Amino acid sequence: MKIDYLSLQKKVRVNFKDKDLLIKSLTHKSFDREVNNEKIEFLGDRVLGLVIAKKLLEIYPNEREGILDKKFASLVNKKTCLEIAKKLELQKYILILNADKKRNSIEDKVLADSCEALIGAIYLDKGFSFVEKTILDLWSSKIKESINTQIDSKTKLQELSLKKYKRLPIYKLISNTGPRHKPLIKVGVKLVETKFYVAEGKSKKDAEQNAATICLKDIK
Repeated sequence: MKIDYLSLQKKVRVNFKDKDLLIKSLTHKSFDREVNNEKIEFLGDRVLGLVIAKKLLEIYPNEREGILDKKFASLVNKKTCLEIAKKLELQKYILILNADKKRNSIEDKVLADSCEALIGAIYLDKGFSFVEKTILDLWSSKIKESINTQIDSKTKLQELSLKKYKRLPIYKLISNTGPRHKPLIKVGVKLVETKFYVAEGKSKKDAEQNAATICLKDIK
């Protein structure tokens, strides 16, 4: 099956000078042990990190490093790269062993890695300013989501407790009721000088978040 690399270039708005570089960025090691995208993926990962870190500093010049780090991690992780890869339908363009059979079932890791490799190839072919614009275009909705994402209550309570008492909040599982497919978890949380604040949730994580929210509202 002939691969239409021109359609991919239109999607990312890049006209590669070196078409072989584009193909190499989408070549899995199972297809070619010598000429594949492993090293370009390594580069692309670093280029992506630099562009996103730079953008976050522009958006949040006065934000704490810990918050920036959380936002950064959510934007450059494999899950986000996978979502971008699927948006670009990279599975149509990847050279992999038995491609005709695997085209619709390529592993998520391969897709995410290929996304990073494509970024590396764009950087090598077009330079930093061009790849920066490409990344910010592809990640624009994800960056907007990060702007709207508030720090969760559990993290806020942990920061407050460490700052005031130099100790972590204490969480306690109170009960786990309901059927296995629809449990109801009750959890309590307290700080050094507070009572237990109790809340319920469909999972332990949800219950802890809800309890942390109640605790924060009361102590503030």
